[in-house]
Amino acid sequence: MNTQKKILIADDETINLDFFDVMLSKLGFVVEKCDDGPEVIEKVKKFMPDLIILDNIMPGMTGREITKALKKDPIHKNISIIMLSALDDVKDKVAGFEAGVDDYITKPFNFTEVLARINAVLRNRALFDQIKVRETRLALAEELNKDLKENLSVFVGSIDELDKAISLISEKAADGGEIVKPVSEKILSVRKHIAALDARIEKTINEWDNLKKDEIGLSILESQIRKFLQQEQS
Repeated sequence: MNTQKKILIADDETINLDFFDVMLSKLGFVVEKCDDGPEVIEKVKKFMPDLIILDNIMPGMTGREITKALKKDPIHKNISIIMLSALDDVKDKVAGFEAGVDDYITKPFNFTEVLARINAVLRNRALFDQIKVRETRLALAEELNKDLKENLSVFVGSIDELDKAISLISEKAADGGEIVKPVSEKILSVRKHIAALDARIEKTINEWDNLKKDEIGLSILESQIRKFLQQEQS
């Protein structure tokens, strides 16, 4: 278990705060707690938790209101949230998932189940983070390929100009042919390498374009997983 994972417990019931604090701290998590809705937002800014266990009914702000506020914030929108609630109605669960929670647990809860949900949510977040990193790397590679192709085009244009200059030298100089022949051969060799590189880049771009047809964006993937979890809870 990653001992660096930070969990914020937000509940207005002291017994729940103390229970989670003791149990999760023993398991190696870094724990902070608060018992007031607006305080959660401020605590998040200072503590920057990996996950929030959030009671739905709290003074000042409801859990759903807190979730919506955090999900609108680009800095904190990716923090995972598990909502605790005494409300077992399907509509309340759906509302929680629509607000952006990662999981929904009804009270009274079993700590073993809660711990399993915590680990599952943290694993999912780590997976999404890795996908995001890979998406960024692929986007950078794609951009680099396009830049290379554009620069190759400019380079080829420069070689064309050089060829013209060499032809003029060959025509005007008595021994021009002997002077420029090695240069011309070298230019021909460079042209062959450029053509091969250009073909490889073009093939890569076409392969990426074909892959994009079946690509699912990270935001869509997260949305689909939330819908799946919502159906599982119903």
